[in-house]
Amino acid sequence: MGLSRARSAPPAAGPPSAASGAAGPAGSPDPAPGALDPSPALLAVDAGNSKTDVALLGADGSVLGTARGGGFRPPAVGVDAAVDVLAEAVDRAHAAGGPGGAAAPVRQVTACLANADLPVEEEALTAALTARGWGRRVTVHNDTFAVLRAGLTAQDGDGEAAPRGVAVVCGAGINCVGVRSDGRTARFPALGRLSGDWGGGGGLGEEALWHAARAEDGRGEPTLLRTALPAHFGLESVYALIEAVHLGRIPWERRLELVPVLFAAADRGDAVADGLVARMAEEVVTMAVVALRTLDLLAEEVPVLLGGGVLAAGHALLDDRVTRLLAERAPRALPRVVRARPVLGAALLGLDALGAPVAAHDRARRHFEPPRTSDGAPAPGPGAARG
Repeated sequence: MGLSRARSAPPAAGPPSAASGAAGPAGSPDPAPGALDPSPALLAVDAGNSKTDVALLGADGSVLGTARGGGFRPPAVGVDAAVDVLAEAVDRAHAAGGPGGAAAPVRQVTACLANADLPVEEEALTAALTARGWGRRVTVHNDTFAVLRAGLTAQDGDGEAAPRGVAVVCGAGINCVGVRSDGRTARFPALGRLSGDWGGGGGLGEEALWHAARAEDGRGEPTLLRTALPAHFGLESVYALIEAVHLGRIPWERRLELVPVLFAAADRGDAVADGLVARMAEEVVTMAVVALRTLDLLAEEVPVLLGGGVLAAGHALLDDRVTRLLAERAPRALPRVVRARPVLGAALLGLDALGAPVAAHDRARRHFEPPRTSDGAPAPGPGAARG
């Protein structure tokens, strides 16, 4: 885990940044910081392992165009090919929101990317996005920062930006980040077992299959997972499921589909499934508490934002355990589930960089936040784990 000062990504090559007040690409001066300008000014990108969301916004927070693309996986396909996936979505967002589909460089590109886990990776991806010429200034963050920023509101500190809190994201994997208003940041490498991580949707699916295999052949204790997991794929045995995965008939990535099956078994009282849910709650709270301690925030009221498909799905057993453990180990933490699409966080970070007023942030929030239920609470999110 690292503790560092917040770093700004280097400005994009080409015209001076918007902060300089220099003329934009068309020769007209940039709007004053905070001005409610509806013209395209910001490209916000949230890219996970399984999908990418792109939004084109004005400096007034209005959403001019959006697009969804494929997953962002530079370790698997290389940086250039991964950025090509982003480029396709960026082009469609411009086509939806720009005049005649024009894709003139915007003032700010803010990209929250999966697989940007280390500072050296953030720097390489910043260079790759800068080379595409999408904007005059490019900032790259790990995608965990999108959930953190989406969950922080004006009520959490002085002004909308209020960078003070901790976020734990449990989607395909698990990660955590914390920030203080003085710029200090606590984060984890989040490289899976290599960096000491456990859980997330991929990890839970893998563990569930491990226990099911041992239950079927007698090495492990009985569990409902033995029949429930193969049944999900229309198969009659765990052996048949193992064979199908091993031979590629069922892609290994589809283990994410087993997460709701695992939680259903836990809801039915299955001891093995319940144990995995309990361990997941332990991991979530441990990461949050370590981040709070690292930033000297354990004694203060601080939002702890919980996001990603696993934590946003509304699993009562997991939610209750996380809440209880946090109350025991970080009594002043204020847990809150973030169900807004993470691209909102990228948009808010971009508006922060543009110096946009609270009204602009509010406008972006109204577009991306989920509808409310009759009692005013956010509607439950989907149950699938987010990549």
